[in-house]
Amino acid sequence: MRTVYVNGEFVAEDEAKVSIFDRGFLFADSVYEVTSVLDGKLIDFAGHCRRLRRSLRELQMTLRVSDEELLDIHRHLVEKNEIEEGLIYMQVTRGAADRDFAFPPEDTPATLVLFTQIKGLLDSPLAARGQKIFTVEDQRWGRCDIKTVQLLFPSLAKMESKSKGGDDAWLVRDGLVTEGSSNNAYIVLDNGTIVTRDLSNLILHGITRRAVLECARHLQMKVEERPFTIEEAKDAVEAFSTSASGFVCPVIEIDGTTIGSGEPGPVASKLREVYITEMRKAAI
Repeated sequence: MRTVYVNGEFVAEDEAKVSIFDRGFLFADSVYEVTSVLDGKLIDFAGHCRRLRRSLRELQMTLRVSDEELLDIHRHLVEKNEIEEGLIYMQVTRGAADRDFAFPPEDTPATLVLFTQIKGLLDSPLAARGQKIFTVEDQRWGRCDIKTVQLLFPSLAKMESKSKGGDDAWLVRDGLVTEGSSNNAYIVLDNGTIVTRDLSNLILHGITRRAVLECARHLQMKVEERPFTIEEAKDAVEAFSTSASGFVCPVIEIDGTTIGSGEPGPVASKLREVYITEMRKAAI
């Protein structure tokens, strides 16, 4: 049985409790981060903390726990649950108060919850064979750059893709790809250029995205941050996605159209290899 963290205490998962009046439960008034664990160490923890603080600021939410304290909590969970490879999920809500659309008083304590998941990240069957993607109209709210727990539409999009025999969905707004249901989206042109959507309120500012693009530039690969169409994606020689749990994951098919050779391509494969190597070196 896992040990989890709830508001200052490490407890057994079946003893963990959060108020039914918690605003994360009632309003999805909550943000989260997922940090990967490799070799018992945290991947890009500082990046996840920076994005967490940004999300909190954008929602005018206060967490009176420092990054150093968050690191200590993460490390304790890794140790207590003997995690060598997997994930740590962290969620912050505005706290518990009687149900009202208006925010509760500023001194209402935030709710902080963390738990672990054992998951194989390095030897991914999906990365080895490549994903089949179906496109779905992007109907999310206009602040996709804030990592909130409002994930119902991405969940519906992923399930729509799975109902067609796919692995995931890429979301499309005004004819242009924004991102995947839980990842950032990329294509590779026939001249080797990597194209991915530029940062804005329409996509999540991926921590893995930033690191992978740094790897690409270090490898002297050309990168263009701009919108692209589904037609451009179908004509690409490669496609892939990035996320904290999937690292770099190739895409071999979009809406029934084979991408490139129909197998994971060399650009995605190289980026996955280099990303994993560099992140393991920098893990804490």
